[in-house]
Amino acid sequence: MSKRWFDLGLSAVLLVLLSPLLLLLALAVKLTSTGPVFYRWQVVGLGGRPFTGYKFRTMVVNADALKAQLLAANEMSGPVFKMKHDPRITPAGRILRKLSLDELPQLWSVLIGDMSLVGPRPPLRSEYVQFQDWQRAKLSVKPGLTCLWQISGRNRVSDFDEWVKLDLAYIARRSFWLDLWILLRTVPAVLLGHGAS
Repeated sequence: MSKRWFDLGLSAVLLVLLSPLLLLLALAVKLTSTGPVFYRWQVVGLGGRPFTGYKFRTMVVNADALKAQLLAANEMSGPVFKMKHDPRITPAGRILRKLSLDELPQLWSVLIGDMSLVGPRPPLRSEYVQFQDWQRAKLSVKPGLTCLWQISGRNRVSDFDEWVKLDLAYIARRSFWLDLWILLRTVPAVLLGHGAS
């Protein structure tokens, strides 16, 4: 319960404090590319429960349809797709991703209880169905905005199994103080672009 109250309080405060920035980012997305401001993120949360999250849209409108053409360039092993120089990303989207600003709307998901500030990143529904049983254990806790993978320099982790092991290590050791440490480490990781996708 203390984790939930922490998530609730901090996400509410951040949404209020960051509202001018959120408005500017929304305008930047709208004015620099065709399509909606937000990307509806179809992911899986605690215990495999699906939910819809939101990010600022950083890709062209038909990005999901184009993904099949890029699978051969996947830089991550396993059921997830990562491509550092993804051609679907818009110019403004590249900046948002570099500083992880596209993730800020997920504070709403934290506020309503679908996510936590700290926890394993939620997988796409299409990825989750390909997980092995042991990999699904990463969703034995609520997914989060940031995690050990994020502050470990996620671009340097190309093996999905290693990513899951980081998540399981967090779950085994999770505490308020570990969450606080991860949050504090996330700030410089974001500002320096070390957590960029």
